[in-house]
Amino acid sequence: MKKFIIAVSAVICLYLAWDYAYYRMGIYVDIHPDQEVTTFMKVYGDQIFQKCDSGYAPFEIRGVNMGSGEPGEWATDFDIDKETYLRWFRYIQEMGANTIRIYTVQSDEFYNAFYEYNKDNENPLWLIHGVWVNDYVQNSHRDAYDRDFYEAFLNDCRTMVDVVHGKRKISLGRMASAGSGSYRHDISPWVIGYILGVEWEDVTVVYTDETYNDVEGYESYAGNYMYVDKGSPFETMLARVGDKVIEYETKRYKQQRLVAFSNWPTTDPFQYPEDVSAYFMKCAYVDVEHIKTTDEFLAGQFASYHVYPYYPDYLSYVNDWGQLGFTDSSAFLTETGELNTYRAYLTMLTNHHSMPVVISEFGVSTGRGMAQRDMNTGRNQGNMSESAQGQALKECYEDIMAAGCAGSCVFSWQDEWFKRTWNTMYAIDLKRTPYWSDYQTNEQYFGLLSFDPGKKESVCYVDGDISEWKKEDLVCEGKDMSLSMKYDEKFVYFLVHKKNLDFENDSLYIPIDTTPKTGSSYCENYDLLFDRAADFLIVLNGSENSRIMVQERYEALRSNYAFNVYGYDTYVKKNIPEKDSPLFVEINMILQTATPLLYQTQDAKAEVYETGKLTYGNANPEAEEFNSLADFICEGDYIELKLPWQILNFADPSRMEIHDDYYDGNYGVAYINIDKMYAGVGDSSQNGRIPLVAYKLKGWENKVTYHERLKSSYYIMQKLWAEK
Repeated sequence: MKKFIIAVSAVICLYLAWDYAYYRMGIYVDIHPDQEVTTFMKVYGDQIFQKCDSGYAPFEIRGVNMGSGEPGEWATDFDIDKETYLRWFRYIQEMGANTIRIYTVQSDEFYNAFYEYNKDNENPLWLIHGVWVNDYVQNSHRDAYDRDFYEAFLNDCRTMVDVVHGKRKISLGRMASAGSGSYRHDISPWVIGYILGVEWEDVTVVYTDETYNDVEGYESYAGNYMYVDKGSPFETMLARVGDKVIEYETKRYKQQRLVAFSNWPTTDPFQYPEDVSAYFMKCAYVDVEHIKTTDEFLAGQFASYHVYPYYPDYLSYVNDWGQLGFTDSSAFLTETGELNTYRAYLTMLTNHHSMPVVISEFGVSTGRGMAQRDMNTGRNQGNMSESAQGQALKECYEDIMAAGCAGSCVFSWQDEWFKRTWNTMYAIDLKRTPYWSDYQTNEQYFGLLSFDPGKKESVCYVDGDISEWKKEDLVCEGKDMSLSMKYDEKFVYFLVHKKNLDFENDSLYIPIDTTPKTGSSYCENYDLLFDRAADFLIVLNGSENSRIMVQERYEALRSNYAFNVYGYDTYVKKNIPEKDSPLFVEINMILQTATPLLYQTQDAKAEVYETGKLTYGNANPEAEEFNSLADFICEGDYIELKLPWQILNFADPSRMEIHDDYYDGNYGVAYINIDKMYAGVGDSSQNGRIPLVAYKLKGWENKVTYHERLKSSYYIMQKLWAEK
């Protein structure tokens, strides 16, 4: 019996050791070294081909980028379940896309769903798999040959290959920014290629190139599948990783597939005029033309770029197009005479490369907030309706194909509540972003799929139908006017009633008091009095001239960007507004515009736009005249209005956290919590002070509610791809 127990224990130990080595460390023995290596994807010239019954046929990548986030969870939680993935795959294929691109190893739920969706599907979805590089490592003191960069990158690539072939187990936290689980389904029959890496930080590229400049062995590489002759040290690193990944999959699995390295305009291979390069700090260059492939690599390489119409749009500031390789810019004028710098840039890419070019990210945001303008064609980063998003995607896709690209991937499939944006991140609690929908942060709304608040429907739709408003929503009521309020994870809603309302000619005012620290009981702009200090004033003055304003002391933009926008330091004593200043100012948002280049002076102030200006329209997705950017609407004697939380200086409404006084010891944005705000309503005929009444607030912490909704842009892309 004792011998039996010892024998069984030994067998168990041997099995566990084998399981660990094989599934967790990737250790294997090649027992079929002479087995034929296969591929079902190939590159010929500047096009991609896929194997079919008659040989190889041209294959256009019509893709959608899919993230790993959903409301109430961080992307790194990888919490999306199998049923959700299966539903999304169906939506994506019904839209006309043929490919999904993911950025990193997901949880095993993704692969289980992808296998189940495709295994009996005569028209499967294809996959482009990515490998992430840790943001911390990229932005640290390390160069690309540091062990924490190079070895981690290579090991993660090999792990990804094992995941694709269903032969990996990953413990939680084993890979940075990647999922975990037991990966036992082989999805390789539907994986067309890999995009290795991320949007490279220019400082990392330059630091690597400068560190190893003229150091023997770092400007060339000779591998079995990839090689470099006279490349940069960073390009050589990429070739090494790519070659070893191809070698690993070739030897272990006897398969090959397309390979690309991620790139974007910040590290593109082009030289720009000196003033443009200096302003945008264009200092890094990655050119995959320096990375060649041998005959042993059967599948081939393509060039992958993330290209958006507004970022960084170097070409809008170039006067001599001869420096870009064009006679002039006339070939890139639209039918209405506008310069299409997006198509011009794409043409530069396809002219430069001898291999297929895939625009693996393109898109625009439906967020209310905006970060950048496309000064030529209006495809902006934010402040676009869902229908405008669809039209912009359509035009971008047409530009991509007209430039001769081999495919493209829309960014992105779903909205992502956890995201942040440079021009609003100072104003919100970055530790709490997944728990509310911040409509002012454009980066959250690139998706074709929206997550709207509410389990099945939102608590309110700004559409003129007041049936959803109840008696308990009433906040205050006077002789001829009343105000009701409610809220959810995205908006604060208001219902204003005025007897015999003349909407285009009457002026109505809604003062709001949130912070006990500051505010004014008088608004000199409109000569209005309030019975308590107000921080905001909503001015309803017809469909074209309505807005929300903020008391100047509580202006968030000024607290962070006063020097950029106004040219002075707001924290110098003489520039600090009084706590009870009676001046209310517009609510603006800073944009990333190269104004010194635009106006040819280094003294040019940053560009802003008035985000407090209210848009009139119907915000109900079921309405024929639906406008996703609509803020308010009038029907009879009623006005419905919705405001995003951030515009009221909420940093985290899930905990009812607002901005503290910027100047009283904080020197910027700090937070306080509130359990009520005060609001009232009056008009231009108001006698005496407008009374403000308390409205109780209670956060929802981490318990968010939401439901999915396909945006208008989804159906525009569906129609486009059905016609192509």
